[in-house]
Amino acid sequence: MFPRHLALIPALALATSLVACGSPQPTGPPPLSEEARAAVTSDAGAPRDELARAIDTLFVDPAVGETRAVVVMADGKLAAQRYAAGYDEDTRFVSWSMAKTITATLIGMLVADGLLALDEPAPIPRWRRAGDPRGAITLRHLLQMRSGLDHTEAGPVPVESSEVRMLFLDGRGDMAKWAEEQPLEAEPGSTFEYSSNTTVILADIAARVLTNNSRDPEVRRRAVADYLQARLFEPLGMTSVVPEFDESGTLIGGSLMHATARDYARFGEFLRTKGSYKGAQLVPRQWVEQMITPSPRSPNYGMQTWLNKAVPGAGENPLFPDRGPGSLFAMIGHMGQYALISPAQRLTVVRLGHSDADERRALMPKLADLLAVYPER
Repeated sequence: MFPRHLALIPALALATSLVACGSPQPTGPPPLSEEARAAVTSDAGAPRDELARAIDTLFVDPAVGETRAVVVMADGKLAAQRYAAGYDEDTRFVSWSMAKTITATLIGMLVADGLLALDEPAPIPRWRRAGDPRGAITLRHLLQMRSGLDHTEAGPVPVESSEVRMLFLDGRGDMAKWAEEQPLEAEPGSTFEYSSNTTVILADIAARVLTNNSRDPEVRRRAVADYLQARLFEPLGMTSVVPEFDESGTLIGGSLMHATARDYARFGEFLRTKGSYKGAQLVPRQWVEQMITPSPRSPNYGMQTWLNKAVPGAGENPLFPDRGPGSLFAMIGHMGQYALISPAQRLTVVRLGHSDADERRALMPKLADLLAVYPER
């Protein structure tokens, strides 16, 4: 006779199988696509799959908006690069406000050349008239967004924004003139107010000192373009950069330069190494250190450069001081343009794309995740 306990085995097996079918099974992350894997080089300086997945999230997660390009430089080497459909290594991307940090570097070179002084009144003729309180504005005030000028970057009515009026409306023909004509709303040096108008004033100052105050638009444009090319872009191998100028020949240094993602990464690496490139010190090391030193009126802003520092009571932070290294600094542009520079990790990460305010809130933790793939050294 067939043993009864043996007869029960098929039934028990079937029951176990049915229970298993109805139970949720542990699942890991989805497999990486070939495109995601191909984005990471063989010498990435980090676990390849982990880096590939962190970058992939930026392209496939709809919550972060549209990512068009990512470049990662680790310890001076290309660790990864990836582009969305329709974009590639040769695509020039608009800088938006990332240009501000390049303009600050231009000013630093002119200071090093002895053409400007950081703590003297800014050389704006209309401010030098007797009794004009704007004569107290120094170059340092402008660089740290502490001019005190009545510049409102954004507000509920776009056409009332100082930036919009300067770039697109009544100021567009001579942007620096319009920005410099605005009255004071605070004592120079007393208040931080982020302003693209302020950076255009810096660009005008550069044109003035390079041309002995010429008002000829072509002379001004050529002098600044040639100086940037010879002293910065050419030595760094930034062959793609196209800066824009207004009708008066002023560099639109607060918002309109165009370059490839790789060239933005080259510039980030140049700042990470404190202004040196292949043994040449293109801008004094001390100048870069001042660019990334907190302003006395805004701990998360230096000279035309954002810092990964907490600002108590200031609301949203443009970076992530709760996660990234305190030494992290960044070039940040409108709609989600980022060049994140982390000396402690020997890392530069460029992300370019199109993200609105809500999407940028979702994007920042993902960028923090990407940086976290690399340890501090």
